[in-house]
Amino acid sequence: MLPLIRIGIALVLGPAVWLGGVFRIAAQAEDAPRFPEESLAFFESKIRPVLVMHCYECHAADAKIIQAGLRVDHRDGLLTGGDSGAAVLPGEPEESPLLAALKYEGWEMPPQGKLPENVIQDFEAWIAMGAPDPREATVVPTERVIDLDEGRRHWAFQPLSDPAVPDVQDSSWPLDPVDTFLLAKLEQVSLSAMPDADRYTWLRRVSLDLTGLAPTPEEIASFVRDESPDAFQTVVDRLLNSRAFGERWARHWLDLTGYADQVGTSNNVFAEHAWRYRDYVIDALNSDKPFDRFLREQIAGDLLPYQAPEVRAENLVATGFLLVGDVEIVNPDKLKMETDHIDLQVSKIGTAFMGMTLGCARCHDHKFDPIALDDYYGMAGMLRSTLSTHKIPNGIWSGLRAVELPETEAQAHERHSGAAEHQQRVARLKSQREELVEQKNALDAELEMPEVDRDELTRRRDEITAKIGQLAADLEHAEFFAPAAPRAFAVQDVETPVDMHVAIRGNPYAPGPVVPRGVMKVASWDRGPTIPSGQSGRLQLADWLADPRHPLTARVTVNRIWQKLFGEGLVRSVDYFGTRGESPTHRELLDHLATRFQRDGWSQKRLIRALVLSRAYRMSSGHDPQAAQVDPENRLLWRMNRQRLDAEALRDTMLVVSGELTFVPGGPSLPLEYVENTGNLASDAVNPPSFTLRKFRPEQELARTVYLPVIRSAQVGPARLRDVFDFTQPAQIAGRRVETVVPTQALYLLNDDLPRQRATALASAITACVADREGRLEQLWLRTLNRPITAGEREDAEAFLDRLASMQQESGADGLAAWIELCHALLASNEFIHRM
Repeated sequence: MLPLIRIGIALVLGPAVWLGGVFRIAAQAEDAPRFPEESLAFFESKIRPVLVMHCYECHAADAKIIQAGLRVDHRDGLLTGGDSGAAVLPGEPEESPLLAALKYEGWEMPPQGKLPENVIQDFEAWIAMGAPDPREATVVPTERVIDLDEGRRHWAFQPLSDPAVPDVQDSSWPLDPVDTFLLAKLEQVSLSAMPDADRYTWLRRVSLDLTGLAPTPEEIASFVRDESPDAFQTVVDRLLNSRAFGERWARHWLDLTGYADQVGTSNNVFAEHAWRYRDYVIDALNSDKPFDRFLREQIAGDLLPYQAPEVRAENLVATGFLLVGDVEIVNPDKLKMETDHIDLQVSKIGTAFMGMTLGCARCHDHKFDPIALDDYYGMAGMLRSTLSTHKIPNGIWSGLRAVELPETEAQAHERHSGAAEHQQRVARLKSQREELVEQKNALDAELEMPEVDRDELTRRRDEITAKIGQLAADLEHAEFFAPAAPRAFAVQDVETPVDMHVAIRGNPYAPGPVVPRGVMKVASWDRGPTIPSGQSGRLQLADWLADPRHPLTARVTVNRIWQKLFGEGLVRSVDYFGTRGESPTHRELLDHLATRFQRDGWSQKRLIRALVLSRAYRMSSGHDPQAAQVDPENRLLWRMNRQRLDAEALRDTMLVVSGELTFVPGGPSLPLEYVENTGNLASDAVNPPSFTLRKFRPEQELARTVYLPVIRSAQVGPARLRDVFDFTQPAQIAGRRVETVVPTQALYLLNDDLPRQRATALASAITACVADREGRLEQLWLRTLNRPITAGEREDAEAFLDRLASMQQESGADGLAAWIELCHALLASNEFIHRM
């Protein structure tokens, strides 16, 4: 008999018993009260049918989740109530919360709509007569148990294996063991892989996948002419070593963090230091920081040893992972705010590193996976023992914890130089204000004299008053943003770490048992890490996640990388490896990649390099009717999946094609240096400092999208296309973006200023650098679609230019307006917005 690991903890609360995260109602020991037959008849005819029809869906034994812990399918449930106490007080209708909810006084039940007034009156009369109800609770309390041995039978919780590379019939096709694993599956069902894509298609594909930017005509020519056996490797190494690689792949990771330049969603509070975490991720990817180190720094960087100030600064910035999510800092209920933030952190760690929905265990044991309430609160206790937010002095607001970063001597010298210049500027502003105040006072005095030109004096005084007001705003802004030591959002252990109470039904004001800090048992290979006294446990959590014996971390990570390159993951539910998720299409390949990833020092670049140089990655995305009939969803990967460009790649590639992309070295995204973009900067302001994006930096119109502000309410300014093309909204976390096809996308490409301006710049560049039409068309196709123009396309393009030139009454077919329209058509074409 398999051993049962008991994870339920019983907490007796009157007639309700807390067991394993689920309220179970115990039958009353005393006899149920007896009621007159007529009152029971009233209940059966007037009350029970309403409860069944309108309430049982959410408040009965068969409900998927019993809302608010309230059962109404027996009398004891109504009398005991749920999280908020008794629902019915017999004989006291006006004191009974159930009646108040039916009247829509505070609560509103049922939520679908208020019941008729005569029904509400029936409930009032029923409660007044003592709430007669013959239904008895007959459920026998049994403890919730999770069989960990059984749970570990699920493929995702089994130890990593290093499977042997299979034998295949066509041994000439594979270029990498990856190909052999794929081909073996295809041969089992008598399928063949598609032929290689042509060089133009492969170069555009790998350039977009690795950098988010299309290749230039010069890069295309260099690759097509290179007949050496290392031609493909040369391209891949160039792309991996470019800064654009980190800028592209950092955005994939930021989708898993809830990153934004705004704190929460209320009142546009700016996350002044969030950009440091974004730049940390970019630099980590470009330097090929080992993923296990990357993981440790983000969960426990403040606890890691260091030898230099820049390393310490990097470690602290990395812990921004735990802070850059959607934290609702306006909540006056600080206990609930803290509990919700911990839930966000636990859920983020579970999704990003383990592909598990840990948040489901906040209120009860996981419905489908072997994850107990204890597992959730074991990890939650680590984060409860971590300083993340703080109460600000004024109002009801809180803020994210920010720390001063250590500086090198050069950084400190630069800051001190800037501070001296800043003090001089502040002194000038104060002097100007004093002069204007004196002028205003003089005018006020003149206005008191008889026979003066009052209109002229009043006009001059009003002008000076407006200048004084502007100078006051400039001074307030300058003093708020005075040069200071660099700061970053970062966490720190509390002075005295503590274990956490279970929050019954997720309600922090209904504390249950205390759960010792620990990790998810089903993914552990022994009893789990020991947490030393005086430590939160985050360091031990990070080490546990990064341990090569962990069954999930490497699998989840290589699957995410595979999905970005091939369009679908080997496990298609990339964020969920649980029992209700998808099983791997190639389980042996998944484990091969995971063990290979670990052997290669957790190097993401080495894994990506191997994958894009594989034969599988070279395949055409064409169609094979026979293969499509056998495997219509391409789960066996007999062809390359086509992908629409995401918002960032679409915008950035338009800028590359038009020759306008501007290099930005990182730094703050929010242009807070403009006074008109800021508010509430006074030290005594009730609300925290805020932003309104009225003005952008000139270079931001042409900068890479990853460096533009990310706003939680809506994307604005140069980044507005994010909301049109399926950007992962920063209130969410997701390892894979949805890919919709909706009319607003076509309308955006046809009518928005962004594609129109890029088309104008592209047309101007083409017509300026190439004299003849034939050469212009060749150059245009290479720039936009990254391949030569076909004869049919040339014929159509020339006819298009002639027709438009005639309609626009231009001096010739090579008029700029016609070329703008042709460029715009290509930028809005299916081939441009897809990677084949």
